[in-house]
Amino acid sequence: MNKLLFILSILICVACKQEQIVKTVTEGETSYSIFGEKLGDGAEMDVTTVVNELASKDSLNVKITGVVKSVCKKKGCWANIVPENSEAPEMFVKFKDYGFFLPLDCEGQTVVMEGKAFVNLTPVDELRHYAEDEGKSAEEIAAITEPKKEYQFLASGVRLMN
Repeated sequence: MNKLLFILSILICVACKQEQIVKTVTEGETSYSIFGEKLGDGAEMDVTTVVNELASKDSLNVKITGVVKSVCKKKGCWANIVPENSEAPEMFVKFKDYGFFLPLDCEGQTVVMEGKAFVNLTPVDELRHYAEDEGKSAEEIAAITEPKKEYQFLASGVRLMN
C-alpha cells in the first residue's frame, strides 16, 4: 500500500509541475533564448506591417518582430509587443497551448515570434483579468466597461534577444 501511495504522489507531482524547455543560443555576439517551437526560416515582419496587413485580411501566419511593452506579472503567460520605431498599436500575444511563458522581467527586450496574427474583440471580463495580472489598481480594473478590438498573436515559438 505504501508503494502505491508513493508512486501515486510522484505521478501527481510530475503531472502538476509545468516545466518549459528554454534553449539559449549564442551566435557571435548575439545571444537569445528560444521558447516553444523553433522558428522557421523566412522574413520577419514588424508589428506595424502586420497591423497594416490585418486591415485587409482575417489572419496571417507570420514571423513578427517587436519589443515587449508589458508581460503578465504572475506567470509570463501573455505579453504586449510594440514596434521598435513607430507608434503602431500594440499587439497582445498568447502562447500556443499555454505551453510556454516569457520571463517576468523581459519588458524592453526585442522578440521574434512565429505564429498567427488576427483581430479579436476581447470581452470585458477577459480585459479585467489581464489588467489584474498586470497589477493594475481596483479603480483601473473597474473602469474597464467596454469590449476592446485588439490585434492579437498566438505564438508557437519565440526568440527573446538577451
